[in-house]
Amino acid sequence: MAPSVPMVPLTLIEGADSKGAVCLDGTLPGYHLDRGFGSGANSWPIHLEGGGWCNNHRSCVYRKTSPRGSSKFMEKALPFTGILSNKPEENPDFFNWNRIKLRYCDGASFSGDSQDESSQIFYRGQRIWQVAMEEFLSLGMKQANQALLSGCSAGGLASILHCDEYRELLPSSRKVKCLSDAGMFLDAVDVSGGHSLRNMFQGVVTVQNLQKDFSSTCTNHLDPTSCFFPQNLVSDIKTPMFLLNTAYDSWQIQQSLAPPTADPDQFFQQFRTQMVLAVNAFSNSDQTGGLYINSCFAHSQTERHDTWFAQDSPRLNGKITLLFQNCSYGFTNGRNTDTRVPLSIVLLRIS
Repeated sequence: MAPSVPMVPLTLIEGADSKGAVCLDGTLPGYHLDRGFGSGANSWPIHLEGGGWCNNHRSCVYRKTSPRGSSKFMEKALPFTGILSNKPEENPDFFNWNRIKLRYCDGASFSGDSQDESSQIFYRGQRIWQVAMEEFLSLGMKQANQALLSGCSAGGLASILHCDEYRELLPSSRKVKCLSDAGMFLDAVDVSGGHSLRNMFQGVVTVQNLQKDFSSTCTNHLDPTSCFFPQNLVSDIKTPMFLLNTAYDSWQIQQSLAPPTADPDQFFQQFRTQMVLAVNAFSNSDQTGGLYINSCFAHSQTERHDTWFAQDSPRLNGKITLLFQNCSYGFTNGRNTDTRVPLSIVLLRIS
């Protein structure tokens, strides 16, 4: 990491344990905050960390010994790059906002409110979400003129799950939007004809007893596992939501859909088709939102400088555009396009 990248210290949420808001191992949850200034002093982006899930007792016990399950193992400081960067030349829209990264240590995309008494594993993602939002409001977010909830991967799923809750934290006169990066995990068929990701999500829902907290809007017509898949949730979100995803998500293809020995060509195209169909209802809905589905073989694109704001990217209306220059196909704001030009960062702006 270049020495010029600022290292932002970890802050633990004191008193969170008194409200039962703890990581898998019972330690305090934490976040990193780089204060805003100037025109961004009253603007707040909250970025939710990703990092997979634990879907059974064994994997949750193992996760307790990692930064994804315990603040004892979290880095004491993190570099802020991409959408969290404080450099105007790299992050012109958000560089001077109060940028926060909320650490992920519950194993279920900041969902769940239960515990395993016998093993002392705490599934308290929902409580972590709540105490973190209380903390940020007390730090000044309640005066925010504009606010953005974003996240990558499991954090991208969390930004979908919590988007409307985030909107409700601030008065209706304030500008509040959500961004999900690589959060569109599909209930897709893998190369063996099975449903690897559905099996994983079913384990997450079961071990953390998530179904009791799901919205009846979904559970009235779908099973609990389906209500953890974003494709069944995004069309019902009322808050303006921006979906950023690749049609060939590298994590989903490598981890849950196809082993390295599989012939990828036809399978990739089928997966892309499923991704486009999954966001079709969202893109055609009446809500204010947008999406960009590009053709990169990647996963999570807002946290890294080289995919967030590369100097050699194409330009649109004089703006350096978001993502790789070689991503040649996408859906922008619900419209099919064959141009080489990805969506400009200006379309992500809250102002």
